[in-house]
Amino acid sequence: MHTISRDTPALYITAVAKDRIPVFRTDQIKAIACSAFDEARKSGGFAIYAYVLMSDHFHAITDSMLKPSKVIQYINGIISRRVIDHLKEHGHNASLQKLRRESGARGHTYSLWDHHSNAFPIFSEDILIQKVNYIHHNPVGAGLVERAEDYRWSSVRIWKRRALENEPLTVDIDRINWRRGVASSK
Repeated sequence: MHTISRDTPALYITAVAKDRIPVFRTDQIKAIACSAFDEARKSGGFAIYAYVLMSDHFHAITDSMLKPSKVIQYINGIISRRVIDHLKEHGHNASLQKLRRESGARGHTYSLWDHHSNAFPIFSEDILIQKVNYIHHNPVGAGLVERAEDYRWSSVRIWKRRALENEPLTVDIDRINWRRGVASSK
């Protein structure tokens, strides 16, 4: 169980695709990314409390069992590998060209991410709920849906205790030790 506090904050993470390219435009790529999120969580041994996957970025809230840079490394690294492998396997050369990069220190040909991912600590349940609401309303603000619950690629239904049978990614809200009882997003 995780109690959100100054000593054990949650992490609010944002990662943006290179040049804001809408990499996560199709449901197939979004499903690959959600599967990779789950793989990263299992490999890194951290929790995911909330998320939204938009066409060119994601927001997530995790626990702070690892350093923020390590959590970002797991998530961004595994999503990047899975998406780029998919693009290669299916001959999406135009998309790959948009992700081409100058040769880096590790010799990677492609880069999925703008390398300025952010991770901010969340020290209180009130701020956690505020960030969860922001995450879940991102698709509404972007004009993709009228109701947050109608956007498939977020954790909003799980938070409202109305999860679909085939949620693309489950989250670990039951691992939060609420000091004021079970909270829910608006």
